[in-house]
Amino acid sequence: MKYMLLLGADDETPEVDIAAECVAWSADLGARHLLAMGLYPPAEATTVRVRDGEVLVTDGPFAETKEQMGGVSVIECDSADEARKIAATHPWARYGMIEVRQLLG
Repeated sequence: MKYMLLLGADDETPEVDIAAECVAWSADLGARHLLAMGLYPPAEATTVRVRDGEVLVTDGPFAETKEQMGGVSVIECDSADEARKIAATHPWARYGMIEVRQLLG
């Protein structure tokens, strides 16, 4: 099964450089780590909706919340419990939060 790890932060989250730790974490997972990438800040997001045939485009993220997503990783594992255990080893878990979601299909 594939799981997406959504890496999030809020205004209280410290700015840290954990790139080298993330590379090592990925290497430790090997072939089970399928994808990783960061996201540009929420201020650079655009939200697109279509209502009654009209395209509505607004600046900013979809969700107006205190916490915002800053990156994603996709992993392959046997269960949600295993995915949560792997998420807990991600370097970002020490600073922000990680939402674990199973991918459909």
